[in-house]
Amino acid sequence: MKFLMISSYLPSVLNFRGKLLEAIATQGHEVVVIAPNHADFPEQVTALTQLGYTVLEVPMQRTGTNPLADLNTLFALYRVIRRVQPDMVLSYTIKPVIYGTWAAWLARVPQRFALITGLGYAFQRGEGQAKSLFQRAVHGLYKKALTYSDKVFFQNPDDLALFRHMNLIERNKPAVVVNGSGVDLAKFDQVELPRQTNGQPKVAFLLIARLLGDKGVREYAAAAAKIKVTHPEIEFHLVGWIDQNPSAIDQKELDQWVQEQRVTYWGKLKDVRPAIAATSVYVLPSYREGTPRTVLEAMAMGRAVITTDAPGCRETVIEGENGYLVAVKSVDALVNAMQQCIDQPARVEDMGQRSREIALTKYDVHRVNAHMLTEMGVKPSC
Repeated sequence: MKFLMISSYLPSVLNFRGKLLEAIATQGHEVVVIAPNHADFPEQVTALTQLGYTVLEVPMQRTGTNPLADLNTLFALYRVIRRVQPDMVLSYTIKPVIYGTWAAWLARVPQRFALITGLGYAFQRGEGQAKSLFQRAVHGLYKKALTYSDKVFFQNPDDLALFRHMNLIERNKPAVVVNGSGVDLAKFDQVELPRQTNGQPKVAFLLIARLLGDKGVREYAAAAAKIKVTHPEIEFHLVGWIDQNPSAIDQKELDQWVQEQRVTYWGKLKDVRPAIAATSVYVLPSYREGTPRTVLEAMAMGRAVITTDAPGCRETVIEGENGYLVAVKSVDALVNAMQQCIDQPARVEDMGQRSREIALTKYDVHRVNAHMLTEMGVKPSC
């Protein structure tokens, strides 16, 4: 069996789907990956090739909205898929799902699957605000493309419910909720919390994200400023990078936060484990997620979590057991949850232990992938 995965961002293939591809290859199947911009990611191309996968390139603007460029992507995907002749295709993120699924149908791929990993900018609008022309176009394209998918995977029940409510997937379309992309529990093993001189856990906060407004980065920085008025010793760590996205923060904002000593900025890390190990509470004030991988990694390493009561985020926290849920865009709610951690450092340790237990039972990458393989009907080759 020849399995094709279509991605819009090559580094995410190994980072988020590497264990899934490994499980498919281990069963004796051929793996092919299509993604754009190979010249920007030579290390990833080499790593995938060394694993025995075929890596092919098509033009694709991950964040652009040029219809002619997207049409070019559709036809390029069709030509490559016709040449590869896969038995099964899995597309994830917005453009691969739309144009990859459509192209796979045109190329008559027998089995076509879509994975909705998060809804992002195209599904965000203020209360009472009408859909933009861009949003209407994206929703229409999703609806069209998903008619060509045999089954649609979602990473949280809220996204599935929204797609059903908006009629973006047919009523009888098979749809499955999986527990995110899972986490490698061996790689992200539990580590001891940092300690104060008195032996109590040292309360230090961490956010890892692309530096976008809708990741709650501004709320995190604002909460840090408020906490530091009364607790100047508390550390707020930030890992990430400024992305090409309509909601990205600008360099001046970031520079100001660092200059004011609101945050300790680590930059973009290949390996986030040292940052998680240096802190005790993971914070993600995101407006919406699929299932946030960084939260799962922090949970696996035994960290308490503060995140929003929002789709994709709320599934990771049992309120008061392994962390706290706060209202979206509420700096005051974020400050209150942080203050509870500062006031009860021993409880932070207990919540971190509970996070590890939840990661073990719910988010083990091997369990998540086994679920997906079963739903796709992937079986060992004869």
